[in-house]
Amino acid sequence: MSEKYIVSARKYRPTTFDTVVGQRALTHTLKTAIASQRLAHAYLFCGPRGVGKTTCARIFAKAINCQHPKGDGEPCNECESCAAFNEQRSYNIMELDAASNNSVEDIHTVIKQVQIPPQERRYRVFIIDEVHMLSNAAFNAFLKTLEEPPEYAIFILATTEKQKIIPTILSRCQIYDFARITVPDIVEQLERVATDQGIEAESAALNVIAQKADGAMRDALSIFDQVAASSGGHITYQSALENLNVLDHDYYFRLDDTFLTGDVPQALLIYKEIRDKGFDSQFFINGLAQHLRDLMVALTPATAVLLEMNDDVAHRHVEQAKRFAPAFYYRALDLCNTCDLNYRTATNKQFLVELTLIKLCQLLSPTPLQQAQQPALKKVAPATATPAAKAQPAPAQPQATAAPVQAQPAPAPQAAPAPQAPAPAVPRATARIMVNRPSASSASPAPSQPAAAPQPKSPHREAPFTPDDLHRAWKKYIEAHPREQLLLSCLRNGLPERIDDVTYRVMVESPAQVQVMETNMASLLAFLRDEVNNDMLALEVKINEGAVKPTAMTDREIVEDLMKRAPEFATMVKDLDLTLN
Repeated sequence: MSEKYIVSARKYRPTTFDTVVGQRALTHTLKTAIASQRLAHAYLFCGPRGVGKTTCARIFAKAINCQHPKGDGEPCNECESCAAFNEQRSYNIMELDAASNNSVEDIHTVIKQVQIPPQERRYRVFIIDEVHMLSNAAFNAFLKTLEEPPEYAIFILATTEKQKIIPTILSRCQIYDFARITVPDIVEQLERVATDQGIEAESAALNVIAQKADGAMRDALSIFDQVAASSGGHITYQSALENLNVLDHDYYFRLDDTFLTGDVPQALLIYKEIRDKGFDSQFFINGLAQHLRDLMVALTPATAVLLEMNDDVAHRHVEQAKRFAPAFYYRALDLCNTCDLNYRTATNKQFLVELTLIKLCQLLSPTPLQQAQQPALKKVAPATATPAAKAQPAPAQPQATAAPVQAQPAPAPQAAPAPQAPAPAVPRATARIMVNRPSASSASPAPSQPAAAPQPKSPHREAPFTPDDLHRAWKKYIEAHPREQLLLSCLRNGLPERIDDVTYRVMVESPAQVQVMETNMASLLAFLRDEVNNDMLALEVKINEGAVKPTAMTDREIVEDLMKRAPEFATMVKDLDLTLN
């Protein structure tokens, strides 16, 4: 006959303080009190469910009546008193579930039992679980006995909601707060259980179970039994995901790629794939917020310890976090939080989530409205520069304007109209802008231009420059970095204002923009110093207190405005069959 099956939560319930998982400091305090015989008459064990409150109360009750206790306060688990307790036949320990026995009559029954002294041992222990469920009348009836019990009576109250207990009860108890059990501690215990049962389990799968348990060891053991029952003795990462209906990290990492590239259609398709698998949209948006939070804390080694996951997944988060600037996480988390807050009252919940994904994709890429407003000159400049590069060798390109007596510049304007439809006036205007930039930055006549070439290699460049020179370099940086939207939103607030010969002030609109500027200051200064040929250039960032705040718009107004101003965005909404309700 096969051995009777016992669920893991009961089979592996701790019988000594040393086997309690995740409460080392608290169990050490209890053992010290037992070893030194410094026992209070009332204790309150509070904390989340499944963290060991009732288990520790039972071990404590067994230890104080043990006939041969160990020197550190642990029960021997061998004497008659311990055996009677383990076999649930001890008359010195009484348990009351206040969730279903919360009336005055139930408390009066306990009070009558308190009057009966222990039969053999020294103490009688009364464990009242879920004590916050007692009625006010029951609490009041219990007060006098709790304050002045017989010397042999010890009360241990356990609760998950300490705030619901009246202050007069709290003042009569020693309070012990049990902490949530960490994911590594749960994984370590599950590995021991799997080894004992002869079950092969992947570390990633146990990590999923531990995260699903949310700090409760009892829940983790129950989930472990559930997954093991359907895995055939081999718990894999994939089987854990399927059994527990947990969304794989890969979906969120794929969404990260869409945020980096601004790929709105792909982000919406990934969201559809998630919905087709049966996941709730609010569960998804909360999972995305948790994923972004994990990336944010992984960005800094000091906060990476907050990642409650196995080493492989944590390393992947650390590497992925480097692809985003800190400011992106702050704005992305705010968008996810706003979506979660509005989800319950939203009429079209799917559209609310899709709109949030669209906004996340636009944080690091130009919006359709911004693309439509790009100046025509920026589009013409690359087209005119390409024929010039084909008509002339690359090394001669910078010197063509510096030597007007040579024959090469004359054929260049004639060769341009042949392959190009636009009139020659546009290329000349573009060429003149490109010529003026190097001449202003060098600040030297044409004959001395060859000598100016090695100047950037000098350790200290101090060539004079004007505000116009810096403004041209400023605009050139904006044109050269079209994808850095967070920084460009700061740079487009206005041109730098001159303070002295080498110091300029940059006005921004908020502390968040100050942080963005500080994050990108090194690369911005390096570019501007190269353009103006002066290593002494310095920028001072200041918030413009008098800036006009933008008009607040609802999500619906934002979408309608984008559809009105950018036809390509309206086309995308139509192609994806999105609707506004």
